[in-house]
Amino acid sequence: MTTEAYKIAIVIVFILSILSPIDAEAIHLRDKSNQFPSILIENVIRNKRENFDQYSTETAGTENHTLVSKKPSDECKTVTTIRKVRDKRELFFGVLLPSNMPDRGGSPAVLPAMELAVKRVVAPGGILEGWDVTMEYRDTQCSSVEGPLAAFELYTKLKPDAFFGPICDYVLAPVTRYCGVWEVPVITTGGFAEAFNFKSTHYPTLTRMLGSYKHVGIAAHGILKEFNWNTVMLMYHNHDESSGKGNSDCFFTLGAIYRFLNQSSQAQFDEEKSTRSDFKILLEKVKKKARIVIMCANPTTIREIMLAAEELNMVNSGEYVFFNIELFSSMTATSVKPWYNPKDNQTVNERAKTAYTALLTVIAKQPEDDEYLEFSKRVKELAELKYNYTFTEPVSTFVTAFYDAVLLYAYALNQSIQEDPQTLYRPMNGTRITHLMWNRNFKGITGNVTIDSNGDRISDYSLLDMNPETGYFEIVANYFNKTGLQYVEGKSIHWAGGRTEPPPDRPTCGFDNSLCPDNSLPGYAILSLVLGFAIILMAIASLLGYRHYRLEAEINSMTWRINWNDVLPCNPASKHRGSLHSLAKRGSQLTVGSEELGSIPGDKQLFIPIGFYKGSKVAIKRIHESNITLNREQMLELKRMKDIQHEHLVRFYGACVDPPNCCILTEYCPKGSLQDILENDQIKLDWMFKLSLMHDITRGMHFLHTSDIKSHGNLKSSNCVVDSRFVLKITDFGLHKMRSLSVDDESQNTDSFAYWRKLLWTAPELLRLDNRAHEGTPKGDVYSFGIIVHEITTRQGPFYLGTDDKSPKEIIQLVKDGANHNGYLFRPKIDETAFDDVNSIMVKCWNEDPGDRPDFTILKSTIRKINKENETGNIVDNLLQRMEQYANNLEGLVEERTQDYLEEKKKCEELLYQLLPKSVAAQLIFGKPVIAEVFEQVTIYFSDIVGFTSISAASTPMQVVDLLNDLYTCFDSIVENFDVYKVETIGDAYMVVSGLPVRNGNLHAREIARTALALLKNVHKFKIRHRPDEQLKLRIGLHSGPCVAGVVGLKMPRYCLFGDTVNTASRMESNGEALKIHISHNTKLILDSFGTFDTIERGYVDMKGKGKMLTYWLNGEHTNDDVMNCNEHQSTISEASTVAAMAVQSMHKNGSIHNNHKIPNNDKNPTLIHFNNLVKSNNIKNTQYKKMCNLDEDSLRNNVNQPLLTKIS
Repeated sequence: MTTEAYKIAIVIVFILSILSPIDAEAIHLRDKSNQFPSILIENVIRNKRENFDQYSTETAGTENHTLVSKKPSDECKTVTTIRKVRDKRELFFGVLLPSNMPDRGGSPAVLPAMELAVKRVVAPGGILEGWDVTMEYRDTQCSSVEGPLAAFELYTKLKPDAFFGPICDYVLAPVTRYCGVWEVPVITTGGFAEAFNFKSTHYPTLTRMLGSYKHVGIAAHGILKEFNWNTVMLMYHNHDESSGKGNSDCFFTLGAIYRFLNQSSQAQFDEEKSTRSDFKILLEKVKKKARIVIMCANPTTIREIMLAAEELNMVNSGEYVFFNIELFSSMTATSVKPWYNPKDNQTVNERAKTAYTALLTVIAKQPEDDEYLEFSKRVKELAELKYNYTFTEPVSTFVTAFYDAVLLYAYALNQSIQEDPQTLYRPMNGTRITHLMWNRNFKGITGNVTIDSNGDRISDYSLLDMNPETGYFEIVANYFNKTGLQYVEGKSIHWAGGRTEPPPDRPTCGFDNSLCPDNSLPGYAILSLVLGFAIILMAIASLLGYRHYRLEAEINSMTWRINWNDVLPCNPASKHRGSLHSLAKRGSQLTVGSEELGSIPGDKQLFIPIGFYKGSKVAIKRIHESNITLNREQMLELKRMKDIQHEHLVRFYGACVDPPNCCILTEYCPKGSLQDILENDQIKLDWMFKLSLMHDITRGMHFLHTSDIKSHGNLKSSNCVVDSRFVLKITDFGLHKMRSLSVDDESQNTDSFAYWRKLLWTAPELLRLDNRAHEGTPKGDVYSFGIIVHEITTRQGPFYLGTDDKSPKEIIQLVKDGANHNGYLFRPKIDETAFDDVNSIMVKCWNEDPGDRPDFTILKSTIRKINKENETGNIVDNLLQRMEQYANNLEGLVEERTQDYLEEKKKCEELLYQLLPKSVAAQLIFGKPVIAEVFEQVTIYFSDIVGFTSISAASTPMQVVDLLNDLYTCFDSIVENFDVYKVETIGDAYMVVSGLPVRNGNLHAREIARTALALLKNVHKFKIRHRPDEQLKLRIGLHSGPCVAGVVGLKMPRYCLFGDTVNTASRMESNGEALKIHISHNTKLILDSFGTFDTIERGYVDMKGKGKMLTYWLNGEHTNDDVMNCNEHQSTISEASTVAAMAVQSMHKNGSIHNNHKIPNNDKNPTLIHFNNLVKSNNIKNTQYKKMCNLDEDSLRNNVNQPLLTKIS
């Protein structure tokens, strides 16, 4: 086998192993002209993997090798590739380009651009500063055989780090599949076909620098959409099937556009064989199918097509527009005139110029800044100097894209090295570098370069139009992938035939005039029309006569008339209430209150008459007229009122005109008027609810304006009522003459507040009329609606002016005056926190000129858009939303009332705690009976004022009251500092006890003694207001012993003490002396246990009912540290004993312990937790109690059972 045959065999091996299977479009890319002997292919297939493995091993080096596992393809087994460390930073670029296609990116044009790019990236400060870059070029000849052979040769000899090219699809398909296995990046300006979009499965290392045909289709579709063109014809060049060349680039380009069009036809031709006559035939077919033609061919063919169109009058008619897709052209605004052919005479060139006025050209967008022009100049110079190639037209985007390709690879390589130094090993991980090139944005020579996530550049395009004066094509618009078509400032499209706007894509009469039939009619047809017209006129006249008869019959039938005997009034007790606003100010719709709203404190309530008519609850509005005479006009209006049925208009049941019961019966709406709701601060309204109310008004008013009623004339918030389903309804419309008879005298008094207030909703043009019509005007209703919207927004009443306080009369006068000298109209203050759209509605409704105000059709649509999130269109859903809002409002109200109740309850409890002991009051609060209780040891304090009778006799009653109030206020502030309970005060007597209702061991005597000493001390300082020089003489008596305590009485209950101890304490006080403390022997013994109190024996005193008793005087208490320390620990023991006693008592009651007095060992018991904290905080031990205070176990057991005492210890 020859060397050439061997190379071909190797290529076929890779084509069969990598390229197969391939999708239908990729199969179409195969070159049909190259066939090989089947025996050779079979032999190659048999040995393909063995040869590849052997060849790879032979070509591997032997120094500094590192073995790296290479990812296999889906159809090849794993191949082990040898990687070695680079001796220096060098790159090898394989350049695969045809030498005979410079306009499409051939080597003579591309290599100079790539050289300039390489110099830029390796130069000082460049992306790859200091690297050596070697470019090895091979000519692919655009052959599916030569191209893959060249790629295989470069790979086996140089192991290039990247391939630039190929640009021909037939070469690119197999080479890119090789590189997917080799993991070598492929960067090209070709590969526009749809098959190359599938990167992950077939072309994993392919990056396309000019995008794909798909982007062309998107751009073309965007341009057509801009002009509202849908029907087009596609004309393009394609190779004849017999030529074996496959499909042309134009085939794929317009194929992409075809996918985005719904109504399009197509016609193809071979530009190498077609003549102008052939083009005329094709254009004749175009006339029957389209007016917009998209073409793709070489410039010479385009010129011939346009000349053929000019001959067929498709240019001067202005009905046709031609598009030329020039992706593979270098046309720019400064290029030669494409219509001009130096070989043709002047006449033909002028015709061509005229023809080109109907042509628009789409090209890839090119920059025209100074940097790009300088670059273009350098490329041309280098191409001519080094490659002996002279550019005949500007440098195309196919050439500049390779310059940006080198920059793109350099950026990706630099990032890869920074992230992973292993990149420096050869061969490089091309797959990783490829992925780093994707999703990248950088500044290239062609401007901003954006590579998407699929490795395709997102391309932009320019739309060119010929300037009729200069003959040059100019950029009039640019299509950007992100923003669409954008016109160049100062440029516009020149339409052919003198048109000033783009032609339609379909003729008015259709392509075959089928839409414009012959309008001439024969005689019999005309006669038939006349007879038919006469019959129609007779039918219409008959219908009108019949309707008039029916109308008169309905008017005379008076279906609206109500017999007063059919109205059943409610009992006075069942009458409902309405607010003062709705009744006194509105004067028409009376049923505005309900049980629900009536229960909320608010405005003053009035009773209003309601009744039942045919089972429906109705509001009864009286007419103050003894005799009502109805004419036909009023009867017709009553009939129309009866016929009106709408969910946002109050239903009119009828009227009674029988004196003295003349009245109007309307639907009863129990939730009140809108004004009542807005002025009730306890009703919360969110924006959803507010917008729903506005929407209800607009719907009702829209229906009213389109009905026979035409306008309301008195629209205001008090005439908008809410029914039980929270649907807002409008009332007081129509029957203006009858309603005027029910107006009270106060609202007609021009000096009254009510007269001017009711005009706040009236439009200025109506205010200026001396005799205003009751029915008003539709535009006047719009102004009134604006005032209502302001009320809903601010909830501050009509015409809220903020801090500017003016009377209704002043407001009306300012509104009537119109704009002031500054052009300012007097209007309510706008709430800046409201929606801007709502404020805009108010301003438009307030417009001074009625013609500038929107109607309710527009208002209804506008508010519905604002409230679109809450307006579902479903009546049930809307109703549920409103009921939910009302329920939430009631919940908030209940919570507020509950909080008020709890605060009042707390105040009552605090007052009760001041009247009774807390433990006793707590039992009463919880409804438990207070059982009288025996206390073994308590100390009772009694005191009175010596000489109080004489003081009272010499004082006025108020002075006596002030004296006692000052004295007992002083006493009360003192006793709060001790463990005592104030029992009562009777006149000048003051009674205090300690040791109950909470036991405190023996501390009761000490607490009472200290209290007595403190009171006596403060009495010496006490001043009588009206007798400041006189000393108040307090007499105190103390006694200790058992007693019984309990609550006496149900009304004004009192906590009273009973027993001999109480009497003895009273005797101790009455037998004492002024400014001294008289104590009994029992009290003295307990006080001696503390060792701190100074007592003196008085001797035996004869007590009434007691005989002689040994008593003592209490003079004071010592304050040395040891004694105080003992007292402190004694206090701690007493506190523990007291709490323990409470715990035992509580546990007995709730059943926690029984007769064995065992307290459960529960660490969560709050009482035991308190004991533990008390012991820990005071570091108390039983031995300390005994040692410091000389106490024994028995003294503790008197108050605390032994198990509990053990727990405390």
